[in-house]
Amino acid sequence: MKKIQFTLGEMFSGPGGLGYAAKNANFVYNKSIKYSFKHLWTTDIDSDSCTTYKNNIQNNDSNFKSFCKDIHKLDINELNYVDGFMYGFPCNDFSIVGKSIGLDGKFGALYRYGVKYINKNNPKFFLAENVGGISSANEGKAFKKIIHDLKNAGKGYNITTHLFKFEEYGVPQKRHRYILVGFRKDLNLYFKVPAPQGKIITVKEALEKNPIPKNISGQEYTKQSKTVIERLKYIKKGENAWSENIPENLQLNVKGAKLSNIYKRLDPDKPAYTITGSGGGGTHVYHWKENRALTNRERARLQTFPDTFDFYGNKESVRKQIGMAIPVKAANIILEAILKTFAKYDYEYVNPSFEDDRQISLNI
Repeated sequence: MKKIQFTLGEMFSGPGGLGYAAKNANFVYNKSIKYSFKHLWTTDIDSDSCTTYKNNIQNNDSNFKSFCKDIHKLDINELNYVDGFMYGFPCNDFSIVGKSIGLDGKFGALYRYGVKYINKNNPKFFLAENVGGISSANEGKAFKKIIHDLKNAGKGYNITTHLFKFEEYGVPQKRHRYILVGFRKDLNLYFKVPAPQGKIITVKEALEKNPIPKNISGQEYTKQSKTVIERLKYIKKGENAWSENIPENLQLNVKGAKLSNIYKRLDPDKPAYTITGSGGGGTHVYHWKENRALTNRERARLQTFPDTFDFYGNKESVRKQIGMAIPVKAANIILEAILKTFAKYDYEYVNPSFEDDRQISLNI
């Protein structure tokens, strides 16, 4: 069988949700050609994430280079040419949970490092990922600026932009993310958004259909105060800390906005709400029946990491890594659609949700 392998480089890689999906993605065309990916390098600032990535994706590949450093201190010239460039540039300044300050924030402009790499190396394709809130940051101007810059990077790219609802792709979690896929214009290829696949997976099905093995890493419980445990007793499945059932002495003394995910129990008959990597008490995601937060391994299940995927670092570091990652199952579907595009295989697709990039007028 003939093999066609596309080299990959990944910036802001995190623990490797996207990387692990790419490692396992493949497409066999007409029983004669196998398309797949091969990693050459990755970058991230977090040492625990780098260790997690190395041990699950890099393994013992001596040709694989890991740059674990601040992107501001990384020389782009150190990053070799790859066929496919992937990056989930930091989303902190685009999240609707935060201030959504966009390009004016500390992290908002970091997407430009990806543009810088594309300008220098002209990969055959790129994949960029960010939160749904990016489309409204800076009154919508930030996202248009990002699309404009990526479209015109290097030799120019045909871009498809879509807000994926990952629960429609077999992920037991309501996680909505923009995915931008660009093919270099001279290739005359366009990415088509793969149609939703499979039935909706509920939290209960994800966590109980195949019970998590005993003595597996990441099953440590979060230490919770008696007050928190008592509060949870009054919160029904699918409800949060603002439930009218909670006695006054157990209610939160919070002024201003009442965040819907604070001490929110999961609904076992629905996908989970979004698993996050930041925040303090009350944001750890709570079991629908037991009076406790989910374990890291349960959170990883909802992000569709296999139980064999090992995370490195302390408990809070692992929680952050899991929450910042792209769900493996959805990423695999998207990456295999990219392979099918190269094979010119006609798969089932839907129209992108975002305005066609060719119609965007840039008025910054």
